[in-house]
Amino acid sequence: MRTSSNPIFKNLPQQQGGGYAGFGSAAAGAGQFAQYGQQPYGYEQQYQPSQAAPAARPMTIDDVVTKTGITLGVVTVAAVLSYALTAANHALAPLFVLVGGLVGLVLVLVATFGRKQDNPAIVLSYAAAEGLFLGALSFMFTNVAFGGVGGSGLIAQAVLGTFGVFFGMLVVYKTGAIRVTPRFTRMLFGAMIGVLVLMLGNLIAAFFTPGGFGLRDGGAIAIIFSLVCIAIAAFSFLLDFDAADQLIRAQAPEKAAWGVALGLTITLVWLYTEILRLLSYFQSE
Repeated sequence: MRTSSNPIFKNLPQQQGGGYAGFGSAAAGAGQFAQYGQQPYGYEQQYQPSQAAPAARPMTIDDVVTKTGITLGVVTVAAVLSYALTAANHALAPLFVLVGGLVGLVLVLVATFGRKQDNPAIVLSYAAAEGLFLGALSFMFTNVAFGGVGGSGLIAQAVLGTFGVFFGMLVVYKTGAIRVTPRFTRMLFGAMIGVLVLMLGNLIAAFFTPGGFGLRDGGAIAIIFSLVCIAIAAFSFLLDFDAADQLIRAQAPEKAAWGVALGLTITLVWLYTEILRLLSYFQSE
């Protein structure tokens, strides 16, 4: 059983027989779910065969598509509103980026460590916060007043690039061109930790040296670093698709689809910001 590098999926526990603990087996007539108190979706009720309440409907691929579509729809609407507001008042851009980013981070931590990944209120609130963040950040990257270039055309390219990578990696996963193995998972997770450490180090160094380590100044090192981040985010989709596929096979409750939607949205947001940043480097040259 593999774990994902995505913070929403990576701590899913295992059980004997190949399924995820707490979601029951895939065999017909299993009759009950295991103890939910130790499971990633925060359930604490223990289902027994003698209980009158019916078992939750198993999650399907349609649930994943629907919940993910709703989540991305909220991100899009919030991003458009954020962009329009910052275009009317440039002073709002840094505030929206800060508030949206911090609120989104807090909600992800609450969902992950509070085991509330299947809570639609938390997932949709995260989507709204990230939309606020992305709209303002996109304006800052593309508006001349903030040193940006390219305008709405650059944003359109970043959106197309993001979903192009997403669907491309979905094809790669479905065709088995790259197999998701425990070694692959460990390597990718290690790469993500390394990138995070470099980002934090660059941020700290920027307080003492202009540009820090040069990871975000638009130079050659910055371009290489963005390409590495894009590659890691793209390969992360393979782990996320695999985790979602295994949840479906293990007959996870229908509400678990909200957790899958949250995990995929996190990766999509990261990928979009890195692609937009990379495109801005080339436009400014």
